[in-house]
Amino acid sequence: MAEGRQTSMRADALQNREHILQVAHDAFMQDGATSLNVIAKRAGVGAGTLYRHFPTREALILAVYQHDVRKLVDQVDDLLAEHAPLDAFRSWFETLADYVRLKHGLGEALHTAAAQRIINDTYAPVIGAVSVLLKACEDNGSVRAGLDPGDVLLLMGFMWRVGADDEGKAQARRIMDLAIDGFRPAR
Repeated sequence: MAEGRQTSMRADALQNREHILQVAHDAFMQDGATSLNVIAKRAGVGAGTLYRHFPTREALILAVYQHDVRKLVDQVDDLLAEHAPLDAFRSWFETLADYVRLKHGLGEALHTAAAQRIINDTYAPVIGAVSVLLKACEDNGSVRAGLDPGDVLLLMGFMWRVGADDEGKAQARRIMDLAIDGFRPAR
């Protein structure tokens, strides 16, 4: 009986953690300076619960970033199942840009050794996701064969340097069109 209760508590704790991460993600997207107490209140948990999962602001910020990247990487197959490969590619990079803007908006919290380790750890899965998207686009003839996923990621980095407002998003779409034109097979 104690073992069953312990398992359900772990499931509850995991569910709490996931809920806190989503609330924190939303709060940080609105305002990178949102306090942990505000996040706990929005999540409907006590400060103790929040601090048990994330003992520092930096720990929460890094967990949100890692969680967001994991979700994004995990979305590739669903995007490809629901959309044409090039549309999936566009959508995926737009979402990545939103996550990276969030990261950049969190300033000093992401300039520590722990943050650099997390960011480095997320690079390989992101490159893997870009590889899958490029392969799908290559297979249907949307892009030429042999594009390097690291080069494409670096090039697409313009997306998180434009503004998050409507004008910036329109500019990102125009620049993405230019980049994709460069990815297309030779005519």
